[in-house]
Amino acid sequence: MTVRVGVIGAGMIGQDHIRRITQVLSGGAVVAVTDVDAARAESVADAWPGVAVCPTGRELIASGAVDAVLVASWGPAHEEYVLAAIEAGKPVFCEKPLATTEDACLRIMDAEMARGRRLVQVGFMRRYDAGYQALKAALDEGTIGTPLLMHCAHRNRSAPPYGFTTEAMIADSAVHEIDLVQWLFGEHIVATSILKPRRSSRAAEGLHDPLIVLLEMASGVLVDVEVFVSAAYGYDIRGEIVGESGTVALAEAGGEVTVKSAGARSSHVPADWRDRFAAAFDAELQDWLNAVAARASTGPGSWDGYAAAAVTDSCLEALRSGRRTPVSLRERPEFYAKAP
Repeated sequence: MTVRVGVIGAGMIGQDHIRRITQVLSGGAVVAVTDVDAARAESVADAWPGVAVCPTGRELIASGAVDAVLVASWGPAHEEYVLAAIEAGKPVFCEKPLATTEDACLRIMDAEMARGRRLVQVGFMRRYDAGYQALKAALDEGTIGTPLLMHCAHRNRSAPPYGFTTEAMIADSAVHEIDLVQWLFGEHIVATSILKPRRSSRAAEGLHDPLIVLLEMASGVLVDVEVFVSAAYGYDIRGEIVGESGTVALAEAGGEVTVKSAGARSSHVPADWRDRFAAAFDAELQDWLNAVAARASTGPGSWDGYAAAAVTDSCLEALRSGRRTPVSLRERPEFYAKAP
């Protein structure tokens, strides 16, 4: 079966996913695209034979030519399109965030449960990264004993040029670690705190960069996340878990080689997220296409999007108040029980 995919959002990541489904992955074909910028949608469609342009996201979702929907539009539009896809009974892959508020995520969950079938996958691609999967395997096998701490760094060469805010450093950047640690440790975050180190002179006006995000897991594991979006030298993602009897850490630069020559040591530093996580994006979308074809649901879903949103809301309140903030989370419905 070839899954006919309609893509909502023809920006950088939408175009990258169209390329991926068309040229890299198997079992899928992009048949339609739409964007609020009609000219951009036309340009993207012209670049790929067989791709039609739909005037609106809702028309794309309703199209009989579309089997499944990929939402890569800006965050505030996600709720509308995910709900429309659920109403149409079509599987939907939604780039993070699932929605921009906790309440919106709850509405999506309620709609999906009412539909009676899990249709939503959320784009938390780090779960598909080989390095993070190795971290989880070491944890699950007890290689380092009982985990105590995790240290993370999320560094960008520069902040996006479109009015990126201090709040976005949490909602758009740290949200990856927020989802990731709940998956790694198999438990929820129960409280958050935000620390503001000395501000970088490279930070854009009005941006407090870097931040330290402190996450308290239900078991007592503490996670610190350094978010630094003006690091200048490249895109650098780090993670180390400290256990009672050892540690396990991501390799430098996503596991690439280090060269030692002429008295110097060097390795590649990724330029951006596309460079560092290309393989993870491939694995993530291939998993989704396979699941759609099998009428199954295997990746992070609506519950995971909701749990990340609840923690993000707690972090934003901690940023405003300067105080430790508990996370308020609905009890997980049986509908979203983890697979055995």
